[in-house]
Formats: sequence, structure tokens, C-alpha cells
Amino acid sequence: MHTQIASAGMTDIHQVLADHHRYWGDRGLRSLHLLALAQEFGETCLVARAEDGIHGYVIGFVTPTGTGYVHLIATRDDTRGTGLGRRLYAAFADAAHRDGALRLKAITSVGNTGSIAFHRRLGFDAKTVDDYNGPGQAMVVFHRVLPFGEVQP
Repeated sequence: MHTQIASAGMTDIHQVLADHHRYWGDRGLRSLHLLALAQEFGETCLVARAEDGIHGYVIGFVTPTGTGYVHLIATRDDTRGTGLGRRLYAAFADAAHRDGALRLKAITSVGNTGSIAFHRRLGFDAKTVDDYNGPGQAMVVFHRVLPFGEVQP
């Protein structure tokens, strides 16, 4: 099935929220889906659409200092392992680079081993930063330079 990556609209974000469990399982991350990010940074908030709905999405933006920050990236449960996450990251990297980004950044929880492995496969450096999200709340912080280029399969 053909999947097209394009800018996310408000209808797309509402659909993602309606199907939250398909992307995040039992993890309650609805509150992280800030509609204002899609409203204000439409060129770097992307969805992968197909005939049967949204297969994946990325919500991100470019900081004034040239960092393309990925706030959320997810693929639907029936599309994992297809390379769609890599395609979404590449599309975000291209959009962020066009907006002046020189590097990419993302964060995840220390226990999210799937995300850590995924980002490392994409060429990100990973560093655990103590108290990143408040006292006693370490996070894994990812960095990589642009352009995105080739990534491991």
C-alpha cells in the first residue's frame, strides 16, 4: 500500500488522538500531543497517509539555534518494521534542514529501550542526562548532525 508523507493538519492530529492506542499502546501520551505545535510548525509536523489511514507521524520543530527537535514520532502498530519510522525521520530532517536546522535532537525515557535502539540505528548519539526532566528524572538525550544521509536498515 502506498504511503505518502505530507504536512499534518489539525484533522490528522485529531485522528491520531482518536487512534492513540494504535501508536502508543497503553502508554498515556495524549497530553504530549500539543495541537499548538502542529498549528505553528506545520512544515515540520508530518503524517504518513495511506488509503487505510495515518500510518505514522512526527511532531517537531526547529529552534532558533538551529536544532530540529523531534517531540514525538510514532508508527501505527500494523506498520512497524517496514522502515516507515526511518522515512518519517528522513522527511523531518529534510524539512528541518530547509528551515535552517544544522542538527537533530530528541529525548526518551531511560527505560524506552526500543526508542534508544531505533535512534542509535539512525546514527544518533545517546547520552543519559540526570535530572533532565526534573529532580530524579533522567532522560536519554539524542543528537546527530545534518544532513541526515544514509541510515542503517
